[in-house]
Amino acid sequence: MIANNDQNNQLPNELSSIFKELNVYKHLRKAGITKSVGFTCAYLFQLIFCLIFENKNWYQVLQSNKANDCPEKNAVYRFLNKSTFAWRRFLLFLSAHTIGKVTNLTSHDRPKVLIVDDSSYDRNRSKSVELLARCFDHASQKMRFYKGFRMLTLGWSDGATFIPVDFSLLSSKKSQINGISSKVDKRSSGYKRRVEALQTAPEQLPGMVERAMNAGIDASYVLMDSWFTYQPLVKEIKEQGLDVIGMVKNLKQRYPVNATLQA
Repeated sequence: MIANNDQNNQLPNELSSIFKELNVYKHLRKAGITKSVGFTCAYLFQLIFCLIFENKNWYQVLQSNKANDCPEKNAVYRFLNKSTFAWRRFLLFLSAHTIGKVTNLTSHDRPKVLIVDDSSYDRNRSKSVELLARCFDHASQKMRFYKGFRMLTLGWSDGATFIPVDFSLLSSKKSQINGISSKVDKRSSGYKRRVEALQTAPEQLPGMVERAMNAGIDASYVLMDSWFTYQPLVKEIKEQGLDVIGMVKNLKQRYPVNATLQA
């Protein structure tokens, strides 16, 4: 666990070299994740990042003998909940930088793809979470309803490596349990993400793909399953210069292939 003193040299050597190689702190600044007073964002990010390797949550750390070397819990929670921090931009900058390094290690002719998928994000014990909704899990065998969100993810792959590029937590207009807090600044990126959470996945995907392409991410195809393979969405992605590979639902629609209709 990192300590409160000497904040500029907190990570183990193995992680410190990775942070330097991937310019993590630079991407934090570019995404506007900075503070003028108190613990720096770089220090708090290191602290939270190291929790993964400690296999502990923040509450367990504060109950341990390392609590005296850590900041108060409110400092960490304010850092995580700050609505002006653009975490999507940070992930996009970091992913684009990492993908560029991975691409240099592989053949130029190797196919590169963007992969779209969604998964359930349970918050069944929550009551007051913003935009909490009643969702249906169509992917699992249980085919159940749950309280929470749908996690829409866009990732990049070259067949051997998968790197997340963009994400969105989706709520629901019809099955919404809680609304948007009135305390959130409507000019902030956090408020914009909350408004986007009420959109459908097909409405968000073209923008996610466009942001990835504008960041310089190299890809030729977009892969998706049958839940996303619809003609309007395929058309929008094709207009951005990418081909689509997707599973088509077994319905009554017919699709023209080389001027002939196919089932």
